[in-house]
Amino acid sequence: MSENTHYFLAVKLPDPINRSLFEATEEFQKDFHFKRWVHKEDYHITLAFLGYANESQLKDVRELIPQYIKTEKSIPLTISQIGTFGMKSAPRIFWTGLNDSQELQVLRNQVYNACTKAGFQLEKRAFHPHITLARKWSREEEFDQNELVVKNIFEQQPLTFLATEVVLYKTNLLQTPKYENLITFSLQS
Repeated sequence: MSENTHYFLAVKLPDPINRSLFEATEEFQKDFHFKRWVHKEDYHITLAFLGYANESQLKDVRELIPQYIKTEKSIPLTISQIGTFGMKSAPRIFWTGLNDSQELQVLRNQVYNACTKAGFQLEKRAFHPHITLARKWSREEEFDQNELVVKNIFEQQPLTFLATEVVLYKTNLLQTPKYENLITFSLQS
């Protein structure tokens, strides 16, 4: 197993939502000039980025996640905003965000706790659930943050869906799509 291979746990998006996001990104690409747009099969909501993992740690994750999320129910979520991370003038990430969800926060905390019990050193910064749409601003001129308000199609037409699965993904940087589903953990209906 290569130390360049990374793993993460994420909420899997339903196919209709992936299609809707992809259609939206086709519109966004006309106005927002980023170097790399995420493949529609790679959309997800990261709950815990694990980084490199050995077989023993992956085995522990496979065993612990079901124990930690066994009482968690499917979660209604709504995509309603767009934004960026990084420098305002040249953002590194363009994302779409979700309405606040206490249930998603609880699920993330359970996944986080299972991963720390499995021996992972996870980021301690606050959880900001989002779906990455693109990476790396590609223009010389500065990114106009005001365009985020003007071009937010999700404000008028939010996307609502039920989160039903948490997936352990493996990153394959040289493939498209990049993320391989290793195991799916279902939430209660």
